[in-house]
Amino acid sequence: MTDFNQIMKQAQQVQKNIQEAQKKIAQLQVVGTSGGNKVQITMNGQHLAQTVNIDESLLKEDSEVLEDLLVAAINDAARKVEEKSRDQMSSLMGGVELPPGMQNPFTGGGSDIKS
Repeated sequence: MTDFNQIMKQAQQVQKNIQEAQKKIAQLQVVGTSGGNKVQITMNGQHLAQTVNIDESLLKEDSEVLEDLLVAAINDAARKVEEKSRDQMSSLMGGVELPPGMQNPFTGGGSDIKS
C-alpha cells in the first residue's frame, strides 16, 4: 500500500510545478503578424495585447483592410500563446496532452461555447 505522506508530497510538488508553469505562461511574449509582417501585435501569456505596430503604407488602405489585418494578427498572437502554453504544460506533465477540445485551465482561455 502506498504511503499517504508520499502521496501528499507528490501532490505538493505537482502544485508547485503548476504554479511555476503559470508564472512562466503569464510572462510569455509572442508576436502575431499579418499582411506580410506589416501588422504586428505583441501579446502576453494572459492574452493581453501589449503593443500594436502598423506599417505606414497600410494607413492609406481602406479601413476594412486594416481591420481585417488587425483581427488576423490578434488571432495569430492568440494561437501562438495557446501553443506555447500547451508546450509549457505538456513539459510539466511529462508530455501528457490534454484531450481534444479541452481548454488549458492555466492560460486563462475561455470556453469554446458561445452564448
